[in-house]
Amino acid sequence: MSIIEGTSENFDSEVIRSDKPVLVDFNATWCPPCRALEPLLEEMSESDEYKIISVDVDAEPALSASYGVSSIPCLIAFKNGEEVDRRIGLQPRKRIEKMLGVK
Repeated sequence: MSIIEGTSENFDSEVIRSDKPVLVDFNATWCPPCRALEPLLEEMSESDEYKIISVDVDAEPALSASYGVSSIPCLIAFKNGEEVDRRIGLQPRKRIEKMLGVK
C-alpha cells in the first residue's frame, strides 16, 4: 500500500468507514517539518495493518478546518471512524505506531 491522498470526497470512505486504523497527516508542501516526515510515512505505508492518508491543508481547507487543524504537521489517528490520538509536529516512528495501536 502507499500513502493515499485525502480529499473531502474520499475522507469518509478512506478514514471514517475504514476497517483498519488510519493515520491522517495534515500537511503542506511548503512546510519543512512536513517534508521531513514524508519519508517515514512512505516507509510506514508499506504495512497492511493500517492506512496512511495525506491531506494537503491548502488544497482541502474545509476538511482541515472541520478537524480543527491549526498547526502542521498534524497527525490524527482514527480507529472505527473515531479520533483516538492527535500529535502536532515531527514524531518518531514508535510514537506513530503507538498512536495506531500497532507493534
